[in-house]
Order: sequence, then structure tokens, then C-alpha cells
Amino acid sequence: MRCLPMAENPKIAPWLTITGIGEDGIAGLGDEAKRRIAKAELVCGGKRHLELADSLITGERHQWLSPIERSVEFIKAARGRNVCVLASGDPFFFGMGATLSRTIDPSEMFVIPAPSSFSLAASRLGWPLQDLALVSLHGRPLDLIQPHLQPGARILALTSDEKGPSELAALLARNGFGQSGLIVLEALGGENERVTKHIAAGFSQEIVSPLNICAIEVVAEESARVLPLTSGLDDGLFEHDGQITKREIRAVTLSALAPRKGELLWDIGGGSGSIAIEWMLAHPAMRAIAIEADAERAERIARNIRAFGVPGLQVVTGSAPLALGDLAQPDAIFVGGGGSDPGVMDAAMAALRPGGRLVANGVTLEMEAVLLGLQARHGGALIRIDISRAGPVGSMQGWRPAMPVTQWSWVKALKDRS
Repeated sequence: MRCLPMAENPKIAPWLTITGIGEDGIAGLGDEAKRRIAKAELVCGGKRHLELADSLITGERHQWLSPIERSVEFIKAARGRNVCVLASGDPFFFGMGATLSRTIDPSEMFVIPAPSSFSLAASRLGWPLQDLALVSLHGRPLDLIQPHLQPGARILALTSDEKGPSELAALLARNGFGQSGLIVLEALGGENERVTKHIAAGFSQEIVSPLNICAIEVVAEESARVLPLTSGLDDGLFEHDGQITKREIRAVTLSALAPRKGELLWDIGGGSGSIAIEWMLAHPAMRAIAIEADAERAERIARNIRAFGVPGLQVVTGSAPLALGDLAQPDAIFVGGGGSDPGVMDAAMAALRPGGRLVANGVTLEMEAVLLGLQARHGGALIRIDISRAGPVGSMQGWRPAMPVTQWSWVKALKDRS
């Protein structure tokens, strides 16, 4: 074996300290954290963080700017100085550390975490963290909690402000979870800590600390809108005008699309958005863009996005292939409508990343002819899906066949790596 020379290490020595701090302020900090805050030339944090550590700070202070990206750039410009960032609890659990690490190499950081609000809440309640759904709603849509509303589930949800608990209670009641237990934990770890227990439908607490986390013990009423954990969700869960990939076909289609963590899907001819929504529900890291030519249907997709708690799903109103030009390169594409229009399939196949999957469904003879031709030229798999449902025939029942669906699935060849 011949050993190759190692490349020079371009990494910079740690210059940035990120210290977690709780509501108990410097009393909860260790000696190393105190020393680093006191010696820092520049200390950055929110107004509350800077006040909590006030007696230790000797250097320049920087209070977070809005949007936070401005402060990130400010910190990056200070590279090489002795900089300390104060963050709530664990900086790498929905915290500032995660934000900074997107553009600053972790090797340049020295991190001292404190207990997160999730850890503090779990310890107050005696709930094992590994058994809980942990959701940050801080600065994020409240609907993100929807997929986690499973009967008997326990959820910890970090809110944005004092309105969070009442808004969360209203969402629970509106969706058939009004009898769920709602525990509000405020200012955990500080002298103003308070824990109050409520039933969601009867929530009436008027004064709430803006620093709060909500614990939910989910109780589902008979009418509750529970999202099953498998693909092929009931059509009735979606708002649609009939333009929807039916549940059985949808389950087969999602299987062929084979979602993988963090991938981007194009759903061309989105209709109700059902394929893209189920793709997003597969994992929190999933990404999708629904392309829909009809403005009314595009608005309907947006309402379904809120109802299913997948705010990361992007909707583009426009016709393919023109609407595809400026979109990020997809890892998978589903063509559910408009595939027989000139240029649509060619544009989709060209846009797909090497190794990506394309799945197209056809119910018309014209689209079937397109798919048969594509399979003949490019290979891939063709299947025909026939579904029949029992229905009344006079006083008896019989099978009523739905329109058959021709499905073509294709994997784009990897680029030559030689």
C-alpha cells in the first residue's frame, strides 16, 4: 500500500465560545464558562442574555439584530478576536449554535451547553425525553405540531411568546383534541418559574411569561383529525375538488418515489398537493415544491399545507415546463398532471439530478402513449394499477372499477465518473 500525503489543515484555532445560559444566570454557570465570558473581547446575545451575565462582561457588547442573519455576519467579521456568544440552554438544540454552525466551522468553536428548556421541562414533569415528541414553535408556524397529535402521545412544544399557549390550546380544540392536558411551564430555572395545568378546551390563563414551553398529553376525541403514520392517507383528510391522487394510487406512488431524508421533490400538477404533503410527512427534513397551473387549486394546496403541518412545502403557481426553470434541482419528481403537454416530460427528465427518481401517472390514452414511448426509449418500469370499489347494484353490491392508472418509474443514470 502507498500512503498519500495528508492535505494541509486549513482550519482556524477556536476563537468563538458559545455558552448556554439559563434563567438562573451566572449562578448556573461553571467556572470555565464564567472565565470565558469575562475574558471575551466581544460578547453577543439577546437583551435578556446580556442582562443575566452583566456582572461578568468586560468586553464590547452586541445585542441580536433583526433579522438574525445580520448578527451572524457581524460575528463572522469578528473572526480572530476573542468572541463569546450567550445562548439559551443548549445552543445546539434549536439554538444559536445550530444557526452559527451553518457558516462557521465547528472546529473554530468552543461550546459549553446548559440544560435545554426541553430537558428542564421533562425533569419537572418526570417525563422521559426519549419517549416525547419535541417541537420548536419559536418563530415557526404553530401548524408544525399537527403530525405529532397522536392519541396518547406526549409532546413538549417551545412557543414564541406569551400568546403561544392560548393559540396552541385553540388549535387543539379546533382539531378534536380539546380534552388534552396542557401544562404551561414558565421561566424554568429562574426565580419566577411557574408550572400550571389546564385542559386545552378550557384554557383561560391570562398572564403568561413569554419564556414558556407547553407540555401536551394528547387525548383524541371521536372527531379528532389524527394523521395516520403510513402513506396513503384517507382522501377525506384533504381538501380537494376531485383532482387528487386517490389513496391507493398515492400509496403505490410514494413507494415508487422512495423518499429519503432531506431530499427535494417536484410535484408537477399538484392538484390538492397530496403527493407532496405525504412526501413531507415522511421526515421533518423532507423538502418539496408543488407546481400547479390553476390558481384556485394552488390556494387549496396552501390550505392543505396548514392542515397537515408541513409549512416547508413551497407552492409555485404556473404551468410546466415554463414554471420549472428557476427551481432548485430535485432528487425526485412526480408528474401527476400535464405530463402529456409538450415539453413537460423532457424538462422534468433533464432537471432531475443524476441518480434521482421520476414517477409519472397517466389515466388518459394520451398520457399513457407518452409513458409507453418514454419507457421504450429510456427504460424504467411500467405498471398498470386497477382499483375496484364495492358499490350498490340495485339492492345488492358489486365492483365498480375506477379508471386504471398507468405508472412509469425511472431512475436517471449517474454521470460518468471516470
